[in-house]
Amino acid sequence: MTASSHPCCAHHAHHHELLVEDLRVRYRETFALDGVSFATSCGSCVALIGPNGAGKSTLLKAVAGLLPVTGGRILWRGTRVARWSREIAYLPQREEVDWRFPITVERVVRMGRYPQAGWWRPFSRADEAAINRAIELMDLSALRRRQISELSGGQQQRVFLARALAQEAHVFLLDEPFTGLDRNAKATLAATLRRIATEGRLVIAAHHELETVRGLYDEVLLLRRRAIAFGPVDEVFRDPLLDATFGRKEAACPTG
Repeated sequence: MTASSHPCCAHHAHHHELLVEDLRVRYRETFALDGVSFATSCGSCVALIGPNGAGKSTLLKAVAGLLPVTGGRILWRGTRVARWSREIAYLPQREEVDWRFPITVERVVRMGRYPQAGWWRPFSRADEAAINRAIELMDLSALRRRQISELSGGQQQRVFLARALAQEAHVFLLDEPFTGLDRNAKATLAATLRRIATEGRLVIAAHHELETVRGLYDEVLLLRRRAIAFGPVDEVFRDPLLDATFGRKEAACPTG
């Protein structure tokens, strides 16, 4: 627990804790992740920082239960994450989404309810209320009938966040959410992510703009296939550790 952890979680830390222990993920012969360990809990915004190929996307997908794990374990609220869970929402990089697919904002948000409702049974009042609440919270009411192809980058991100809110996820995993957004959209998204965390959820985002880390995140995981360091921003987001993470100079990697 760090000082920046959310008060609502302080009493029940283990109930809303994400624990990653000695995580290893191998693609063919290569380890994309090799022994990554860290623990964090609800109420926190965590930046995932490292060079290309450091395993950031792999880590997010593994925590989301979307990738097979070679070794180690991932525990959410004391239960092993082995496959997709309603409580964990994964938001891919924008370039991984086919934005030309003919679907409206509202239909995308409704997809967040399918896992609860099952694909075929009609939605309940509670489902509809969750969908409407998510659309309102993400300020998308005026855009519900729009095709996603007609939206700006920032609006597209908010649609995916609304889907995760409709899903009633506790953990939000975002892969480079700020990429390609203009300054206003970035500021809006930053405020939105802070709010999601402040309400007692866990936000973990792969992030590459180093100059914006301090204002946005509580904790940082520096990743280079292994965890170089993890902890509060003020302790971890420092030049020697960043040098080790990005392979700048001949920095000696700290052990552990």
